[in-house]
Amino acid sequence: MPMNLDKRDRARIFRDRLDQAMEQTGTNRSALARAAGVDRSTISQILGDAGARLPNAQLVAACATALGVSADWLLGLTDRPEQAAQLVADALTMTEAPRALVDAQILDWHLEASGYKIRHVPALLPDMVKTEEVLRWEYGPSLGKTTDQAIGASQDRLALMRAARSDYEIALPLYEMDACAQGTGYYAGLGRDARLRQIDFIADLHGQLYPTLRIYLFDARRLFSAPITVFGPLLAVIYLGSSYLAFRDVERVQAISQHFDRLVREASVPSHMLPEHLARLRRAI
Repeated sequence: MPMNLDKRDRARIFRDRLDQAMEQTGTNRSALARAAGVDRSTISQILGDAGARLPNAQLVAACATALGVSADWLLGLTDRPEQAAQLVADALTMTEAPRALVDAQILDWHLEASGYKIRHVPALLPDMVKTEEVLRWEYGPSLGKTTDQAIGASQDRLALMRAARSDYEIALPLYEMDACAQGTGYYAGLGRDARLRQIDFIADLHGQLYPTLRIYLFDARRLFSAPITVFGPLLAVIYLGSSYLAFRDVERVQAISQHFDRLVREASVPSHMLPEHLARLRRAI
């Protein structure tokens, strides 16, 4: 929306948008006048005046509040009619992040971003590259008897994601892959054979899906990243552990995308070198 409109154009936009908001909300002139604290004749005069006159700021704000739109939109200063609080609410949401293999919210975001590149910095080795054996070892204590059902549903949904034709980039700290191979840290207690099969599974998966699936390893001593996922240009999600913090405004999505791009650009192990790195880890197990 041009910012340098003359007074006549600005007044015309105000009248048109005020009338539009009244029609959309089913508000007549009398009801708007009562809500704004003015006479009905004042509203009629505003809507009927073809000149360059605009109401004062207090009346503009009162009309905007009564109709649930922003004063800036009424005045033609923005094309978004939502009020500031609603814009913030739409741009930033917090949703629950269950610790389970089946996460309906994540699936919905993947489906929404179908066809776009998905960038992911996982909190741990991502579920989509884990063997069923590792998934059982990891989730069995918390899911109990429902582990089989959860793994089956997860695999079905992962297959659906892969069929969505989205390029998938994963940036993982070097130490995470090393810990999995060596059975240290989070992976302490995971048996040697299971670790060997896990490394082989990642290598096979990367070979099958590359370049649609690209995995990069970055040195966390040089670069740090919180767990994030960027769903194309649509939204960026930060994983807090018990919840997701999701941003939909363009500026934050771009900023988080640029952060991910730096992880890829400065990765110690680029995706095309991952098979060699996995082979070295396997020999050391």
